[in-house]
Amino acid sequence: MSLTRRDFLASSAAAAAVGVLVPRHLAGAWQGQAPSPVFTPIRRNVGYFTMRGGTIGYLVNPGAVVVVDSQFPAEGKACLDGLNTQSSGRGVDFLINTHHHGDHTAGNISFRGAAKKVVAQTKAAEHMHNPPGAQPPTDQLYPDTTFTDSWSADVGDERVTAKHYGRAHTSGDATITFERANVVHMGDLLFNQRHPVVDRAAGATLRGWMSVLDGTARDHSSDTTYIFGHANTGLPVTGNQSALGNFRDYIGAVLEFVDSNIKAGRSQEEILAMRDPLKGFESYGRFGTANPRDILTCAYEEITTGL
Repeated sequence: MSLTRRDFLASSAAAAAVGVLVPRHLAGAWQGQAPSPVFTPIRRNVGYFTMRGGTIGYLVNPGAVVVVDSQFPAEGKACLDGLNTQSSGRGVDFLINTHHHGDHTAGNISFRGAAKKVVAQTKAAEHMHNPPGAQPPTDQLYPDTTFTDSWSADVGDERVTAKHYGRAHTSGDATITFERANVVHMGDLLFNQRHPVVDRAAGATLRGWMSVLDGTARDHSSDTTYIFGHANTGLPVTGNQSALGNFRDYIGAVLEFVDSNIKAGRSQEEILAMRDPLKGFESYGRFGTANPRDILTCAYEEITTGL
């Protein structure tokens, strides 16, 4: 039975009212109170889930259930519980991870026994087992299906394709396309007007990131809907191709900003201490405190080392 937008919202609201979407034990799990789970349909049975962590994408149609990313364990369980109300508890045919970071994969463990297959790009799977600069989780549901360049599957009346364009946010990022719905989950390849995490220890490159955004735009159309990994406060986690262009231009502007300051003779310490918003991209806000994943730090290292 096909689920309309009204059906989905009504049944999700009903489930929340009886405590299915937010189990009582989750209350107070984060900063004193667990955020409420929200399921938002986009089109053709594809939508996104928000609670805490990187945005989750989902497909629920008469023939299959697909989940893209999993947030954290409690949030992953809340997502799974909500989807089960829509699919008569059939489980998840494919759980796909866009990359290895914990706010997108820690919730995998909540899909153990429910997910028939867990899919990720080869490097992302490697990083999940051995995260650069960190310890792996003590218990995790790891990918059992990996790919180098691309992976596809027919899921009910939809076709889902994962594609790795190259190094960007990490060395294992993948875009996940619901082809007939014309919806693409970008994972952390796209932060909506928010300074991103740049994981150089896991192979990130800002110049590569720009190329990946260019390639993604070429492979999709002007009416494609993109799901973003994160957004600045009050901004949406979905948008059109203009969001890709804006974020690409922002990355280029950061590289130009750092390069111009290096050429002006400013030291690394002076550049990394800069906090004012980037001219032309004020909506991204002030730069944060310099750290190994801060974009100013990564831009400086990339420019000065050429790597």
